[in-house]
Parts: sequence; structure tokens; C-alpha cells
Amino acid sequence: MAKDGSQSNSNGNVQSATGNGSDRYFLEGPKSRSSETMMLFRIVAEFLRGFRHLHFIGPSVTVFGSARFKEDHPYYQLAREVGAALANQGFTVMTGGGPGIMEAANRGAKDVGGYSVGCNITLPHEQQPSPYLDKMVEFRYFFIRKVMLVKYSYAFIVMPGGVGTMDELFEALTLIQTRKIKDFPIVLMGKEYYYELYDFLEEMVRQKTISPEDLDLLMLTDSVEEAMAHIEKHAVQKFQLKRVPKPIRVLGEG
Repeated sequence: MAKDGSQSNSNGNVQSATGNGSDRYFLEGPKSRSSETMMLFRIVAEFLRGFRHLHFIGPSVTVFGSARFKEDHPYYQLAREVGAALANQGFTVMTGGGPGIMEAANRGAKDVGGYSVGCNITLPHEQQPSPYLDKMVEFRYFFIRKVMLVKYSYAFIVMPGGVGTMDELFEALTLIQTRKIKDFPIVLMGKEYYYELYDFLEEMVRQKTISPEDLDLLMLTDSVEEAMAHIEKHAVQKFQLKRVPKPIRVLGEG
């Protein structure tokens, strides 16, 4: 058995203890041709399933944030207000589908009759999906889930969170900076929490490791009203959001 918990089969090929479907197995290094071909088919199938399920959810805003905040935490309450405000503005509220901030944003959307979507991830210690979802799509690969959270969103709201939230924030910033996606607005909610991070980003500008315009669409605020006005100006008006077509059920859509 290898130090990463994998073991060799009778043919000498190393098999992951976490199973062939995981990100860990995918990232462990070269596998047999047949194994990598089957893995590719699973990845394509998961992408296709995500596309078909999410194609008709309408213009969305993705809310990122920690899964660890409980219902009585101020950030949970703020995320719930954000979800309600986004739904009132006509957006589908999309999250990672888990507890904490994700649950709060989905719950806020449901509070006002909005549409609530979660892209849940299969984990070794299973992340329970939020009970406040109209639609839940489950993914085994993190990178596919991240694509879905970006692909259907016209803006991103980043609530306080940990390394996963930072990963999602900086991926969105990188995609915008490199023009892989359009310059959608990003809102950091929580001045006290994100003050030092925002100051560090400004230091990057001063050191010329990023350009001043890289921060143009990044807003730091505590105000739900300011966040909605920023999204209204830089998403709704700018991109003239369109009405979505109706799903075709026999294609597994909707």
C-alpha cells in the first residue's frame, strides 16, 4: 500500500483507496489507458448532466461562503437577506448547495418565492444538501462543480468563508482578468472580515502585480442595498438579461 492510501492490484496497477470517481484519483498521476478513457467518459457525462439540468434556471447569481456558520450567526442572517434581495431582483440564487452561508442564501430566496439552486459536491464525509432548494445537482468532481457555479452566473457575491471560498473568489477574479469570462461584478460582503484581503489586493495594484482596472468590478460592502445596486448596474443593465427558453422534458432538461 502506498503512503497516500492506494494499493496495487494483481496487475501491478495502483488503485486509489478513495475510488475511481474522485478528484483524488483523477489527480494522482498517470493511469492505464482504459482507466483514463473511462474516467474521461465519466467527466463528459457529468458535464452533460450539469448542462442539461442548469440550462433553464434563468439568470443567476452565485453566492459563495462558509458552510460552518450556524443559523444564529450574523453572517448567516446577512446571507439570508442577500438571497431574498437577489430573488426580488429577479435572479435565481445559486450556491454550492450545502449548509451555512449556502443554506442561508437559498433560504432567503425561498422566503420571498424566488428560485433556489444548489450544486452539491460528493465528499468522504457527505455534505448534506440544503433543504431550501428547488433544484439540486450533485457532482463528484470539484472542477466540474466550479464550472457550473461560474457558467450560469451574471454576478458573484462572496460572503465570509475559508479556503474554499477564497479559491472560488480568486478563480472568478482570474477568469475575469484573463477575459475567459465577461467582466461580471463581484461583491465582497463583510467589510470587517474582508478589509485586510481588500487592502492586500490594493497592495498588488501598488506593486503593479495586477492592474487598477482588475479591481473596478470588485465591491466591498456591508450593505445589501449597495450590493444590489452594483449588480443592477454592472449585470442587469450591462448585459440586458434575456428571457430563457422552456425546457424539453424528454431531453432530461429542466
